[in-house]
Amino acid sequence: MENTKPNCKERSINSGEVLIGCRIPKDFFITKGSGESDITIHAGSYHLALKAAGIEMCNIMTYSSILPKIANEVKRPLKIMHGSVMETIMAVSNCKKGERATVGIIFGWLYDKKTDEKYGGLVCEYNGNLTEKEAGEQLHQSLNELYTNGFSDDYEIKDINLNMESFVPKKEFGTALVALCFTNYVVPLR
Repeated sequence: MENTKPNCKERSINSGEVLIGCRIPKDFFITKGSGESDITIHAGSYHLALKAAGIEMCNIMTYSSILPKIANEVKRPLKIMHGSVMETIMAVSNCKKGERATVGIIFGWLYDKKTDEKYGGLVCEYNGNLTEKEAGEQLHQSLNELYTNGFSDDYEIKDINLNMESFVPKKEFGTALVALCFTNYVVPLR
């Protein structure tokens, strides 16, 4: 007897529609910059930090701190369309004249201990006023804490990458940022 009951996919969509899964970030580039302004932070030093990083023409969205196994670091695209959405993992620190703004992003890749197959990546951000050396030490500790509390039994962490920006503004407001910027995505059909 033939099964005429529709499967879940057929029940969940209408004719002519496609059911897709969650997008998976694929390629990314890393950028950083700092800016200072006598006017304000958001439309001042923050925008100028984005400009120094080469992403000021974008609408910025931020993610939490996980990289899928297909993620791959690439060179920054030569052209980014004005007004496009730039999805990022970003660290941002704002400060006032004479204070230090320090940011950093550290990431490492998890590999299966038995097969050495890449599983995915972990990312940590630092936003504050420590020196680069102190912030870098804290970032390594944070990454290690994530790794040991959930991944160390089955995975080894390798290929650790640290990116930092730090400065003291001479103008009234300052912003430092470092960003991991996604350029494309895989969209699975369900």
